Amino acid sequence: MVCFHRGSESGELTRVETRGISNGNAVRVRHTDRGGGEPVNFTTGLSTPEGPAVLPDRSWLVVEMGQDRGCVTRISADGKEKRIVAKTGRPNGLAVDRDGFIWVAESRQPALLRMTLDGTVEVWATQCMGSPFLFPNDVCLGPDGEIYLTDSGIYIEEFAPRGRIRPDYETVQPDGRVYKVGRSSHEVVLLDSGIRFANGIAFGPDNYLYVNETLTGAVYRYKYRDGRVGPRQHFGNVIDPSAPPGYKGPDGMKFGRNGNLYVTVVGQQDVTVLGPHGTPANRIRTRGKNPSNIAFGPDQQKKIYVTEDEFGAIELLDVDTEGLPLFT
Repeated sequence: MVCFHRGSESGELTRVETRGISNGNAVRVRHTDRGGGEPVNFTTGLSTPEGPAVLPDRSWLVVEMGQDRGCVTRISADGKEKRIVAKTGRPNGLAVDRDGFIWVAESRQPALLRMTLDGTVEVWATQCMGSPFLFPNDVCLGPDGEIYLTDSGIYIEEFAPRGRIRPDYETVQPDGRVYKVGRSSHEVVLLDSGIRFANGIAFGPDNYLYVNETLTGAVYRYKYRDGRVGPRQHFGNVIDPSAPPGYKGPDGMKFGRNGNLYVTVVGQQDVTVLGPHGTPANRIRTRGKNPSNIAFGPDQQKKIYVTEDEFGAIELLDVDTEGLPLFT
């Protein structure tokens, strides 16, 4: 059931989704259009952007996956200037470590790349125990300083021929995987497999590693301890039951300092906020239909920067928390 009400203080229009029963009470999910208007564009003119990351000088890095670009791009702190750092093919996600190295999930020639801001690119890893990477998708740093990488488990050309998602995507059975890659050793360790399009990845404040599954909407987690992870646990699901049919699912995600997980949902036109127990607490609507990844702003801003593919933009939205500091 879905209804609408207007907040008494802010005047914002909010849709409330009632989902099932929990302890005898309906679970209510807020759908918020903040201020009653559209999000602000931080920058535009990007070609299928993903993987936003802020640098110490408050400039930004993104990947541009479009066939006309295929590059890592640096954006000035005010969003007005852009320059290509390096062209790699089809970069899909990135993370920056404490030494300033940029770790890029490259999906055209599947690999984990290590890059510097001067454009130097090194192929760091392409396989695990003889099994080649298929679709490196997203990447983050762990508490141990190592690289954690998702692989969607199907070649990009097979999943989206000529840039279009295949019409039978619902029946596809990719063998999505999660890897740990040594930042010094190049060693690649398989952490999990059998995920139906592994995508976003993030460490939470609770000593768990979180990974999402695009084709089902699920978010999983793994207990983390001393560089090892436990078995896969189901945490939550971001699919809105009232959304129209069509391709949709979780993409990039980050944690707020409040412990909530902010998940971009491509095709659903929102950032779904999962509370500490995995229940949807809010759905923040984006201007474009295809939000693809997210980062919190610098300097403890209570803002999220969302890459969006329909309009090739980074959208800027207000939230009620600053970001959880990332491991580097």
